[in-house]
Amino acid sequence: MKKPTISTIILIIIIAIIGLYALGEVDYYSMKLVHENNVESPVLTIPEIGLSEKINNVSLSQGVYSPLDSFKPNTGDVIVYGHRTLQGSPFLRLDQVNVGDTLELQWPGIGEVDYKVTNKTVVPANYQLKTHENGNKIYLITCDPIGSTANRLIIEGEQASIGPIQEQVLLDNPQQSYGLIIALGFLIIGLIVSWFYNKENRIYLIATVLIISAIIFYFYFFPIEPDIIFSKIGFLNGDFL
Repeated sequence: MKKPTISTIILIIIIAIIGLYALGEVDYYSMKLVHENNVESPVLTIPEIGLSEKINNVSLSQGVYSPLDSFKPNTGDVIVYGHRTLQGSPFLRLDQVNVGDTLELQWPGIGEVDYKVTNKTVVPANYQLKTHENGNKIYLITCDPIGSTANRLIIEGEQASIGPIQEQVLLDNPQQSYGLIIALGFLIIGLIVSWFYNKENRIYLIATVLIISAIIFYFYFFPIEPDIIFSKIGFLNGDFL
């Protein structure tokens, strides 16, 4: 068996980097399923960008996050944060939300609360948002531009209506298969790329893909807190939100 060429080594490094990102995303979705076994979690839906995400009050590493000091609908202004890159990137397309669009909250014990978007702005990262008790607004916050923490994109909505909760929305989880899809996608695409590589060095690529895939599938079945993984690979992408 010939020694790997320089181009093969470079390709192995590229596959390994892609594998690290795939590992982080697979672990994120798998661990998210564990956390979201609680069907009483509120759900944020934005039809215009195809978003449907359960809201947690623990960490951004569990998805869309509303801090404990944020008010609930009908008691004050609601704040919701989400990553724009990595860890599911739930707010990746938040910049496509425009004034007049609808934000829907399915909130157990309260109902379906609809908000109309009234403002869309970008502010510095150190901007201090003021919320109010007995307020009727919602603020969706993420980083801007994509891949940078320099600014914050804030989507502001005002409560328009409240009605009966949609129980099926609370039960559905459209992302339940995402982790498996990413794991299988890495394995299949990696093997296809390896197969069409030159015969002399093909074995090195196949071995790399199989080893990384084995690790990815391990974390699919036995996930850990995503922050542990992303803290190790964050240097590849810088800070993100």
